[in-house]
Amino acid sequence: MNDLHIINPDEAQVVEDERWMRVALELAEQAATLGEVPVGAVAVLDGRIVGQGFNRKESDQDPTAHAEMIALKETAVAVQNWRLLNVTLYCTLEPCPMCAGAMIQARLPRLVYGAKDTRFGAHGSIVNVLDETEFNHRVSITSGVLANEAAELLQQFFQMLRASNQ
Repeated sequence: MNDLHIINPDEAQVVEDERWMRVALELAEQAATLGEVPVGAVAVLDGRIVGQGFNRKESDQDPTAHAEMIALKETAVAVQNWRLLNVTLYCTLEPCPMCAGAMIQARLPRLVYGAKDTRFGAHGSIVNVLDETEFNHRVSITSGVLANEAAELLQQFFQMLRASNQ
């Protein structure tokens, strides 16, 4: 008997989502080493990275320098179009209202994120920008991918920050 395991499409998507979320987590770790809140984002088109970013608000002294915004901008340059058709964005944290709005504006078809953001989340944690039916575009969302790893990274960062401020 053959031991070949056939992966159904749903399982294949889970494997793919976890693969790219691990890349986003690596970017989040880079942010932490710079003293930035550890959030990372990777934009994927046709199985390859076309944009990526991690939080740079402190480094750039820019309130818009969120991981998602950086990845979206990089992606638009790479594909030479502000419409990010067929792109999936992987982010370690639920987007804030600004980033969610940018995703809608970019016509992003799909977002995959890890941990919920109980302070600024725009996918139901605080507000529900991404599910607003009045907008002309809806983003398909998969949440909770490697959420524990993403949340742990954030918790460790803020524990370290609190300890250094005492």
